[in-house]
Amino acid sequence: MTNTNHRVVQWATGNIGLKALRGIIEHPSMTLAGVHVYDPNKVGRDAGELCGLDTVGVAATGKLEDVLTSGADCVLYMPRVFDLDDVCRLLESGANVVATCGVFHHPPSMDPAVRDRVEAACRAGGTSVHSTGSSPGFISEAVPLVLTSIQRRLDKIIIDEYADLSRRNSPEMLFDLMGFGRDLAPFEQFRADYLGASFGPSLRLIADAVGLPLDEVVASGELATTPRELTIAAGTQKAGSVAGQRITITGLRGGRELITFRATWYTTTDLDATWDLGDTGWHIDIQGDAPLDVTLRMPISLEQMAETTPAYTANRAVNLVEAVCAAPPGIRSVLELPLSTPTFS
Repeated sequence: MTNTNHRVVQWATGNIGLKALRGIIEHPSMTLAGVHVYDPNKVGRDAGELCGLDTVGVAATGKLEDVLTSGADCVLYMPRVFDLDDVCRLLESGANVVATCGVFHHPPSMDPAVRDRVEAACRAGGTSVHSTGSSPGFISEAVPLVLTSIQRRLDKIIIDEYADLSRRNSPEMLFDLMGFGRDLAPFEQFRADYLGASFGPSLRLIADAVGLPLDEVVASGELATTPRELTIAAGTQKAGSVAGQRITITGLRGGRELITFRATWYTTTDLDATWDLGDTGWHIDIQGDAPLDVTLRMPISLEQMAETTPAYTANRAVNLVEAVCAAPPGIRSVLELPLSTPTFS
């Protein structure tokens, strides 16, 4: 693949979007074609200013029409909420799309009506669309596929994700959205189902790739409490309140667990549960005729997590722009793209 200068639009400027925006501006073979924002206070501001760089002469817009007429080769699509109409308009206009939402990880398991509409938009614009990120994406697809490449028999894959949230100063996220600090109650299944919808497509993708398609994907969750009062960055938790949660998504084949993704998030290691609590990062266990036990740690302090972790998602999206632009029209999974190789200046 030859490096070509691509005109790229950054869509949305949250923590991950701002990291991606900076990546586009600093990339040696990309030109920033535009920035789409949702906050009215950001409209009209220079893109460089938004992400802490010098001005670059590109003003942020809140209008889809401005993006459609920007001449973009690719849009890095990173909103909080996926909008099918917007994505199809972008694809029809001739702009490829790299998204950090999990809609496109496994095309065969997508809602057929959504898949057909997106495929039609890709044909109309001669474009492709791809979902990526760190989790799901890097850890649930790219890494397991590499590790299975030295197997001739695969018995099981277990992917563990760990997150110590004790220094995350985000009360709304931890207490309101995730439910930490509440009294113990039955696990709310919708939380497991939400994560299952995000990671299930990746598990199916791996299984399809190795010739062992899954029969079903199931999701479940567990809660754990702490026996003591806690003071964490987000606030105070009383003794006996929820301080750990573990959600397990399992892909079954022939009634047997073949691929499992398990997310364990906690605000203290002092829990009334016998869970393995790894450092923030991932662990992958490959069981087969060439077994592997792999740990990927984030070697940064908990205080640095909030400012550093956006790179794990944003950078992979930036690095895949060239491959997605070169791909045939349609929804493209990681199996249909070359290895994501970064280009440095």
